[in-house]
Amino acid sequence: MGHPAEHHAAEKSKVQGLFALALGSVGVVYGDIGTSPLYAFREALKPIAHDGVTETEIIGLISLMIWTLTVIVTLKYVLFLLRADNDGEGGTLSLLALLTKAAAGQRAMLMLLGLIGAALFLGDAMITPALSVMSAVEGLKLVAPSMEGAVLPISVCMLIALFAIQSKGTGLVARFFGPITAVWFLVMGAGGIAHLFDDLSILAAFNPWYAVQFMLREGYVGIVVLGAVFLTVTGAEALYADLGHFGRRPIQWAWFVLVFPALTLNYLGQGALVLKRPEAMSDPFYLMFPQWALLPVVILATAATIIASQAVITGAFSLVRQAIHLGYLPRMQILFTSETNTGQIFLPGVNTLLLVGVIALVLGFESSEALATAYGISVTGAMVVTTLMAFEFVRLKWRWPQTFAIAVLAPLLALEVVFLGANLLKIHDGGWVPVMMAIIFTIVMWTWKRGAGILFEKTRRIDVPLGTFIPMVEKKSDHSPVSVPGIAIFLTGDPETAPAALLHNIKHNHVLHEKNVVLTITTVNKPRVSVEERFRIEKLSDRFTLIELRFGFMQSHNVSQALAYLRKTGFKFDIMSTSFYLGRRKLVPDAASGMPMWQDRLFIAMANAATDPSDYFHLPANRVVELGSHVII
Repeated sequence: MGHPAEHHAAEKSKVQGLFALALGSVGVVYGDIGTSPLYAFREALKPIAHDGVTETEIIGLISLMIWTLTVIVTLKYVLFLLRADNDGEGGTLSLLALLTKAAAGQRAMLMLLGLIGAALFLGDAMITPALSVMSAVEGLKLVAPSMEGAVLPISVCMLIALFAIQSKGTGLVARFFGPITAVWFLVMGAGGIAHLFDDLSILAAFNPWYAVQFMLREGYVGIVVLGAVFLTVTGAEALYADLGHFGRRPIQWAWFVLVFPALTLNYLGQGALVLKRPEAMSDPFYLMFPQWALLPVVILATAATIIASQAVITGAFSLVRQAIHLGYLPRMQILFTSETNTGQIFLPGVNTLLLVGVIALVLGFESSEALATAYGISVTGAMVVTTLMAFEFVRLKWRWPQTFAIAVLAPLLALEVVFLGANLLKIHDGGWVPVMMAIIFTIVMWTWKRGAGILFEKTRRIDVPLGTFIPMVEKKSDHSPVSVPGIAIFLTGDPETAPAALLHNIKHNHVLHEKNVVLTITTVNKPRVSVEERFRIEKLSDRFTLIELRFGFMQSHNVSQALAYLRKTGFKFDIMSTSFYLGRRKLVPDAASGMPMWQDRLFIAMANAATDPSDYFHLPANRVVELGSHVII
């Protein structure tokens, strides 16, 4: 048995670790949901405010918000979905990778669902920074009304600065994220408590009957209001996507101890303020604070919204990396911004795309009020997709009976479909923007997956099986290729056939190296693969060896590093006298390929824009030889 003092120290260290992770999750995971009070109640009041609002309407509205937070965030995400992980990783594509292994029958349907969910999240990653930053900067109008004309330029400058610092990595900034966001939640909670006593009847909002009554009484207008009420749970998808960064317990602790109480108190305070002073409906969040506190609160809100934006940007980087490794997007440049944390990555191409999209949204909509109407569809759509995939998860992984799974998830799905319907009413007011973005992203990912499959099948028809190629090439004859010293490594996507680069080398150069390695790189359907499980080596003959390198979809495909480790296990080679051979294909569109001509052209454009394989796989730059061929697709 361990010494009591040692046990106490270990327990203390464990608690401190949990506290540090929980504090970090407050910044990264809850940044987005924490900025909702800036605009959610204000937007929800608008459809019912034209002829004044009654006390029961205000209480009903706040009740709707509190119970939406309770059912969707607390029950669905914090208590249920955080347990539906793929080796500790969460998010739509992580769930898709897990399910495609088990659900053979519905693979195509699940794939489409996963792609739609991922596409909606990417749309959300464009709208969130635009909406959050603009809503915070608009607080300046209350401090100095003359600043109204400066809101747009300030927002644009802040967003450009936000995307410019992405390449520096989130590690350094992340240390400040947690404490700043924690202060933000404490200030929100304090602001709510200060106004609770304006009208204590607001506490009746804890009774869900007021929410039900509100919906029954308001009819169609109630459905419109629901679209704005849903703004209270924006960021819940990011909560699930960031599971791998912090783990389940810290995220749950942060929610129950700080985030949920602060949000509830703030919404109650906003409701009580409007009950006492109906004119505060114009901006109930900022009007909660006295004049002297306005500027500090605007500055704190701006810091909180930048942090909230950071969370979805980081989530977008992680999601795109998963999509690349799972074969839904072409290879892109992935830069690692931390030597210790592999989750901290920067994708220059994605960063530029997000920046252009965000600036276009800010300049197109011009105010957070207009942009709030475009918001919601991407978030509700992603939530519906996650619930549908969770139904498959609980049946296949947790072995729930189908009737029990339906009984648990059908009410949740029905609620989310109602919210989605409410948001779809805003489609003509700007709601078409996230729908269009999601359609574009889904088409792009579907095209890449389909095109890569067609390309694989076409090249496989003309490929030579490795089993018949090796005896043929090793047989001594007058036409045998010249043997040259050294090791040649041939990269291929199909270990069953002779790599194209190997065939071209023999056909055009008439040489064969002393040692030849056929190297195939596989991404498995789990986040990480340990170093011990990374390699599979098969000796095919005296001159040929087959090596399979296996990586998880959250890992960097660093071939040089993996081969260096392989040398320690006894596989002898000198990397500086080894040549890496890559096959380079020039794709030619063909209307009879199985895809329409426009999709052919899109696939070829994506293939041409893909990162060079030698950069993507971290091959030694001066040891790579590329041999090309034409393929009609």
